[in-house]
Amino acid sequence: MADRPPLPPFTRESAAQKVQAAEDAWNTRDPQEVALAYTEDSVWRNRDTFVTGRAEIVAFLTAKWERELDYALRKDLWAFDGNRIAVRFQYECHDAAGQWWRSYGNELWEFDEHGLMTRREASIDDVAIGEHERRIFGPRPESERGVSFPLR
Repeated sequence: MADRPPLPPFTRESAAQKVQAAEDAWNTRDPQEVALAYTEDSVWRNRDTFVTGRAEIVAFLTAKWERELDYALRKDLWAFDGNRIAVRFQYECHDAAGQWWRSYGNELWEFDEHGLMTRREASIDDVAIGEHERRIFGPRPESERGVSFPLR
């Protein structure tokens, strides 16, 4: 099995790198690519949905990005310890009817010794916004890396 650095135990710097790598991957909206960051038997709770294994992760993400159009995400490191990282995030997308949404959430991540995520728990709230209220446009530019997003 190939390692997926950075590897635990995490330092502030390596945890921040892991968070940015996850943000970058999710902003590709490529379920196959994103799923490679998780173990074959990774378990998730995403809102009220429970997912187990890469095949289910791919199916979940495929459906997600079919309904969450023009999805763009920002993640921030919240805390870390050993092989665990806590993240806060915001993303924006619109639905098929054109309604824009900003979603706020927190994630708890746990990694194996190879740097693959074995467990992901996400709690997420959605707020309807007007298109004029958008502030997340595509992947994060280099100049904004490491910068936290405001709540509003």
